[in-house]
Amino acid sequence: MIEIVKHFFRKLSETDTTEPAIGGGHDIRVAVCALLLEMAQIDKQFTKAELKAILDILMERYDLSREEANAIVEQADEELKDSVDAWQFARLINETYTTDEKMAIVETLWRVVFVDGKMDQYENYLMHKFSNLLRLTNKQLIDAKLKVLHPEAPS
Repeated sequence: MIEIVKHFFRKLSETDTTEPAIGGGHDIRVAVCALLLEMAQIDKQFTKAELKAILDILMERYDLSREEANAIVEQADEELKDSVDAWQFARLINETYTTDEKMAIVETLWRVVFVDGKMDQYENYLMHKFSNLLRLTNKQLIDAKLKVLHPEAPS
């Protein structure tokens, strides 16, 4: 499973962001970041810790500098403001990634949920919504959650 996650993020880092991405010109990293931002903001308490977690995820997974990660966050935030819902971002992810790669995204979303050590009802609702949009089962959603909460457990 670790190799699948590495492959997923390697695939993202190889994406040429100077060319329009699949799905109408969106950069896949912006699409993933938009989901992370929506998750962090759903409870109306977007904290510095959540922003730091998102920036760290972007820098670590996509091999970006702090400035590049900030630029992606800004672009994703603007696209979120202009969007009706997360469907356009999920559609791009569905067109681009395998189920295992989408599971890696869900694990990253769970990391954002648990930055503050708890999950509220809005985050729970949004995780289920994203799971459905990404065409994942409830079992896959729970497996990803358990993997984030108990990383030492065997896969």
